[in-house]
Amino acid sequence: MQEIINNISSFVWGPPTLILIVGTGIYLTLRLGFLQFRTLPYALRLAFSPKRQDKASKGDISHYEALTTAMAATIGTGNIVGVATAVVLGGPGAVFWMWITALFGMATKYAEAILAVKYRVENSKGEMSGGPMYYLEKGLNAKWLGILFAIFGAIAAFGIGNMVQSNSVSDALESSFNIPTWATGVALTLFAGLVIIGGIKSIGKVTAFFVPIMALFYVLGGLVIIVMNFDIVPAAIGLIFTDAFSASAVGGGILGTVIRYGVARGVFSNEAGLGSAPIAAAAAKTDYPGRQALVSMTQVFIDTIIVCSITGITIVMAGLAGGGLEGGPLTQASFAHFLGDWGGYIVTIGIVLFAFSTLVGWSYYGEKCFAYLFNDKVVPIYRVAFVIAIFWGAVQTLDLVWGISDVMNALMAVPNLIGLLGLSGVVVYETKKFLEVAKQEKEQERLAKASGE
Repeated sequence: MQEIINNISSFVWGPPTLILIVGTGIYLTLRLGFLQFRTLPYALRLAFSPKRQDKASKGDISHYEALTTAMAATIGTGNIVGVATAVVLGGPGAVFWMWITALFGMATKYAEAILAVKYRVENSKGEMSGGPMYYLEKGLNAKWLGILFAIFGAIAAFGIGNMVQSNSVSDALESSFNIPTWATGVALTLFAGLVIIGGIKSIGKVTAFFVPIMALFYVLGGLVIIVMNFDIVPAAIGLIFTDAFSASAVGGGILGTVIRYGVARGVFSNEAGLGSAPIAAAAAKTDYPGRQALVSMTQVFIDTIIVCSITGITIVMAGLAGGGLEGGPLTQASFAHFLGDWGGYIVTIGIVLFAFSTLVGWSYYGEKCFAYLFNDKVVPIYRVAFVIAIFWGAVQTLDLVWGISDVMNALMAVPNLIGLLGLSGVVVYETKKFLEVAKQEKEQERLAKASGE
């Protein structure tokens, strides 16, 4: 069974799917006039400026809380383990292709969020529900695709969003600190349960506090390494670029492998095109879909261009990729190469924090998928089942679960990308409408500032 699942996973994550994901990002980038490059500074201000948080519009959580909820789910083990795997299998040049995937993926994430907010609905509790299942049903008139997406998302939530994460934490703590897996399972179940049972408002408050601390902890550890060894940074970055386009790679047929693993791990890390993050975006308090879409777009930039880059550059600088290590142990060894035991501890704690945040973020995605398939009455049952599964994952061997989850992630992308391509005209229309509003707001701010002076 494991071999069958692995073969299916290799097929569904093969070149056709990766080309579809990146191709959609390129297409949306062209249709939106390279929006992600033109508006990134403004988008970051929208995301992180307290005075720009919309408190009056419909929604459950703020722009910032919606962003951190999505970041909680995406800044995960992929940023540590996935990057290391890409470098081992694809070479240093894979990091460059992760960057390229992210730059186009920002347009994809933007489109997902704009459609999620536009087609969201209010449930029986007065909470917002949205995501690919709703824009496939209401925008594309293809409810059957929405049902397929929800099924794939519901299964993935219990696998890659739950048991795989708790298993990563228990393994890391057992190997680094000899903490029994059952003890980790109990602690994770209690802490995550306290957050998850409270729903999106509880999740939003926790992620708003927890995610910046979590990301800064890991990024600062990596920056210390980069600053302390700045003399070898240019050579490492140069190797990433030359390996991505090297003549030997092109001539030897290796270039395709470099691109494949760079793209695959980039998508695995930031989830652009998979359709997961727009479920959180739909809960945001916002007056225009375009406003929240710009905020959601910054998630890809932070996840891949910042966090993954820290991992990738450190691994290339350490030069340990060819020594038989891979995944998390390679990242740990690379950090330890520069910082001693403390470097390994930074990565171990990073894995724990990232995996815990993924648990919390994906619990909400799964909840909304189950509610779409059944109704809001199943939500309390779902939350209890999700929390129980956390403990199960911590104490079991989950190779099969990981494989199935990997397949479900790829299958989620297919109906979602169909929706994005089919509704790209709506994305362009909503974008033009909001950019005009943003232009007027900027002018009003300028006039107010001038009159104040």
